[in-house]
Amino acid sequence: MEGGWERARQITRRVGRGVADAGRATARAGMATASGTARAGKATATGARKVGKATRRLTYANGAGRTGLGRLIELSAGNSAGDAMVTVALASTVFFGVPVGEARGSVALYLVITMLPFGLLAPFVGPILDKFRSGRRYVMAGTLFGRGLLCFAMAAAVGPGDLPTLFIGALGVLVLSKAYNVSRAAIMPNVLPADITLVSANARVALFTLVSAGVAVPVGAGLTAWLGSAAVLRIAMVGFLLLGVVAVRLPRHVDSPELEEEGESPRWRTLLKVGPAVAEAVWVNVAIRVFSGFLLFFLLFLVQDKAVPWLAVNQPWAQDPFFDIPKTIALLAAAAGLGGLAGAVVANWTRNHAPQLIVLVTLAVTVVTAVVTAIFFGLWTALAISLITAFAQELGKLALDAIVQREIGEEVRSSTFGVVEALLQLAWVFGGLIGLVLSLTQSSLAGLVTLAVALTAALGWLLFARMKRVRATKAKLARQRAEAAEAPEPERPAGPAERGPQRGDTLDQTKPLTNPHG
Repeated sequence: MEGGWERARQITRRVGRGVADAGRATARAGMATASGTARAGKATATGARKVGKATRRLTYANGAGRTGLGRLIELSAGNSAGDAMVTVALASTVFFGVPVGEARGSVALYLVITMLPFGLLAPFVGPILDKFRSGRRYVMAGTLFGRGLLCFAMAAAVGPGDLPTLFIGALGVLVLSKAYNVSRAAIMPNVLPADITLVSANARVALFTLVSAGVAVPVGAGLTAWLGSAAVLRIAMVGFLLLGVVAVRLPRHVDSPELEEEGESPRWRTLLKVGPAVAEAVWVNVAIRVFSGFLLFFLLFLVQDKAVPWLAVNQPWAQDPFFDIPKTIALLAAAAGLGGLAGAVVANWTRNHAPQLIVLVTLAVTVVTAVVTAIFFGLWTALAISLITAFAQELGKLALDAIVQREIGEEVRSSTFGVVEALLQLAWVFGGLIGLVLSLTQSSLAGLVTLAVALTAALGWLLFARMKRVRATKAKLARQRAEAAEAPEPERPAGPAERGPQRGDTLDQTKPLTNPHG
């Protein structure tokens, strides 16, 4: 019996020692894991600080830090990232959460519901912003705070599937986003450094906004797949609220526009009053926006329906796993993003060199690419047209912004930008609706040929209008020269020889030939 108890005690001691050894090993593993996690966290924080410092050097270059342009660039980049996350969250909720046939109806309903109220409200955004020129920081902050609250409401509507609330929230986000863009474009001359032109400043803002949106889209898509659309909308809400605080802390000279002269009545800007240069640039951008909206929804639903050659079931290459629907959509999106970045880079390179010519060149390049794509439609031409259209849209819009900032006075600049933004948004929505309708034919040739013909007609009309305007200007100059040549020569005052010597005619050798005081 005693031997049995002794063996039991030995076994118990061995078990205890084993448990103790296991505990010590677990503790050592935990310490190693914690140490590795800490090192990884420190490395991530160090990398983030280095990226932040490099970004700050880029945004604050060429005097942008002194004037406030750098802080405006950072604010616009955060605004773009928030809008991208909202777009991703709504896309997974409204667009692709239903079958393709039903998705067309949802997308069309979304476009119509957001288009009609926006078309009515947007022309009033600019004049309202002109009234608050002395508080543009707070206007921009209000657009960010408002979008934060709307994201909170839409997040609550995602669970029960409250589509009216989602549509109304999306409309509000759209209007406030355009109001922010109008305010940002209007204050750009106030924060412009001496070493940077308007086109370059606009291109720098666009470059950072595109990069931030390009980073936010995959991050938002991953968070949406992991946490759901409601969580992503709440994250966007927090981001917008923090950005609103940053907007309030912009430099005070943002709120210091030139004062209107006394007795000057407020004016409303329409496309008939902005002048031929601005009007021509606006109509070029309208044509490009129509084609951009058309191309987005047309190609998207053609790919979803497998009505493109590289996804056709009766083709041998359609069985290749590389050419599937998600990868095709990802390639088209990447091409569009790369085109937007290229447009911003080229705009920064061109600076202020002939922005009026740039807008016509962008439309001409889009027309040629559309015709080639219609004839030789395939995967590579689809990628090329996506890239070229995004490139033309970005470059043309930056040139248009520079023309408006140069041609339009401070007192009505926001009104002009409000009208322009509304018109461009309506053009994009109209093109999207055309793309939805023509995608029902499941024929790439029909849709692309139709839009190529429309773009060619628009380019021809704009070139004809410009030639007519140039001829009228030359005829007016010739008329003025002829009238000046036929007019009698005015009596000229008598010369020194005719009027005799006068006081001061004699050169004093003791006095300098130039005024030292200028």
